[in-house]
Amino acid sequence: MNIGDKVRMVRATEQGVVTRFLSGGRVEIEIEDGFRIPVLQSEIVVVSPMEAERFKPSTAAAELRETIAPQRSAATAKGQILANVGLYLAFVSQNDRDVALHVVNNTDWELLLTIAEEREGRYRGLQSLTLKAKTQTKLLEQYQMERFEQWPTLLVQAVYFRGGVGQPARMPLVKRLKPRAQQFYKNKQNVPVLNQPGHVFLLDDEAGAASLPSQPEQIKEAMLSPTDEQPLVVVDRPTSVVDLHIEKLLPAGPGSQSPGQLVDIQLRAFEKNLENAIASGMGEITFIHGVGSGKLRQEIHRQLSRHPNVRFFEDAQKQKFGYGATKVTLK
Repeated sequence: MNIGDKVRMVRATEQGVVTRFLSGGRVEIEIEDGFRIPVLQSEIVVVSPMEAERFKPSTAAAELRETIAPQRSAATAKGQILANVGLYLAFVSQNDRDVALHVVNNTDWELLLTIAEEREGRYRGLQSLTLKAKTQTKLLEQYQMERFEQWPTLLVQAVYFRGGVGQPARMPLVKRLKPRAQQFYKNKQNVPVLNQPGHVFLLDDEAGAASLPSQPEQIKEAMLSPTDEQPLVVVDRPTSVVDLHIEKLLPAGPGSQSPGQLVDIQLRAFEKNLENAIASGMGEITFIHGVGSGKLRQEIHRQLSRHPNVRFFEDAQKQKFGYGATKVTLK
């Protein structure tokens, strides 16, 4: 069993993708709704992808290629653009541990490209290159599957070029890609141009294939037209451990507020700190809620189980708080 394998529960119907290995014979899997849960390895089995059948080209597809090929040759000879879309990043297995990064240009444009990594706001250039139409290249960078969660965000910038007269200028492309485990598995297919199995991500689409304005008046209007950008919001980054005890939230005392009102205050503090942690890019945060009647802990766990930006949560610091603290791992 490896990271990226598709698995299913032995005693349930859920399926998911292995995202990392945990202690105690457990693994973390991402199920189809994007939520991540820890399970025992003994409670899951690997689903065979049957790659040979998946990647076998159909007779209909072969006939279609034979029909289109002469049309494409004639059209491209006249300088027409038949394929506006088809810029891909592909992760291709080198062995059972590493994948190599390929850039694929399956369009009729020549591309001027830069590829970089982004980690916590820091930029690291990988390569700049020119990629001819219907070609691909393998970058020097390789990534380890066991460190999938630590992979950086990839930043791709592309400028489209086509020689000859009468070709419309096309808007440059700027695209960021941070693969998720479930998406990574679902995108396994035959890599265009390369014709090998890989995990393929399309970077452009028809919506992004717009042409640049051609007249000075249009360019000026586009530059001066108002945008819908929202003002910058400053987010207070919370501490890694947030104490929700009422004496911490209300140092002057609870006054005459009822137990229900006090729980509401604690929940608002929890929600605010959770959202600020997500907005600040924190990887995890721990909430100390105490034991008490268990109502606060129950409500916190209910909200966490439904939150789209929560990978998983678990009881934390048991040796000190028992079941009085919850550690949350964020996406």
